[in-house]
Amino acid sequence: MAVKKIENLSSYQLDVLREVGNIGAGHAATALATLLSDRVSMSVPKLEIVDIKDAAMVLGGPENPVVGILMTLSEDIKGIIMLVYEEKFLNVVIRTLLGKNIDGLNNLSEMDLSVFMEVGNIMVGTYLNALSELTKLNIGVSPPDICADMAGAVMSYPVSIFGMGGDKVLMIQEHFSGSEQITSHLIMMPENESLEKILRSLGAD
Repeated sequence: MAVKKIENLSSYQLDVLREVGNIGAGHAATALATLLSDRVSMSVPKLEIVDIKDAAMVLGGPENPVVGILMTLSEDIKGIIMLVYEEKFLNVVIRTLLGKNIDGLNNLSEMDLSVFMEVGNIMVGTYLNALSELTKLNIGVSPPDICADMAGAVMSYPVSIFGMGGDKVLMIQEHFSGSEQITSHLIMMPENESLEKILRSLGAD
């Protein structure tokens, strides 16, 4: 039976998506290590189905400072993908690549945001390339948008445009270990038809 909504996924289908997330995260960890010239290891990804209105709580609470990089998907897969990092990771990237420390999200320069957006763009692209290779589906992606703010504000944008047939999202939480301990959340919001395509391509429909 075709899956109509994310919340209807079976445990087997979740396991399949979790394994895809694991592979994509492995590629992203490699890209991250290359970018930061560091050895980076990662934990086993934790995949959850979350009500989009509760996503800010999973990100540490509505007032937790985070950085979100959002892109829209096109071609065979349509929807939204968002990579969310805690403020600490932003500081690691800026210190490594620009040789300075940041003093909170309110004092970021255009260069700071541009550099971090490119790092996020590379990591999301790496994840999507892995997904495309596994599913044999063509996945187009828009230029990234970046938002550095409290988690509640960062999540308000996808909440406002998420009218694709459901109010649940897939959240993949990962912990990266290198010179710093970093937590990331990859938030997938595929249209229902696109979710069915992914599962069908993976033999899990």
